[in-house]
Amino acid sequence: MTQAPEEFRQAVAALQALQPRPEVSLEPIKAPQRLAPWAYALSCETTGPAEVEASGRLVLLHDPDGQETWNGVFRLVVYVRAGIDKELATDPFLPSVGWSWLTDALEATGAEFTALGGTVTETSSARFGEIAGPSRTDDLELRASWTPSTPELAAHGDAFCQLMASYAGLPPVGVTMFGQRHTS
Repeated sequence: MTQAPEEFRQAVAALQALQPRPEVSLEPIKAPQRLAPWAYALSCETTGPAEVEASGRLVLLHDPDGQETWNGVFRLVVYVRAGIDKELATDPFLPSVGWSWLTDALEATGAEFTALGGTVTETSSARFGEIAGPSRTDDLELRASWTPSTPELAAHGDAFCQLMASYAGLPPVGVTMFGQRHTS
């Protein structure tokens, strides 16, 4: 890391300094090595109401020479997966909602970017025979990437944390869901 370009070190430091809400756990992981000369990655786990689990990764890629498809020298890549209930899995608007959680989080944090693109995928799996676990599971997955306008990535990291909270079904910070209030 000491030989890494200064702007990459600055970008990594911003991600390392993230202070997510208590339900969101971030941890550095091995970054993919073949996508760019410099890379850094975080993994995230969180559990929301009704034990909805969400997991994800945020990968920072840096090529000092830039890449034409990135429209810059940095690229942020996210992958998020969350279990969903069977009724929600049949909602035709679910992919649009899953995408809006990303765009809303980027907007709410003031993250400046270009070249945003990605996919939202609904999957259903049925287990048979000796495979342990529930007979059916439904998941929502987001795969997206964008180019941050500067190496100041705090807003982008905060957006990732908000995205993870949304996928887990956590209410916004400061909002209490019905049934979670404590009386004295």
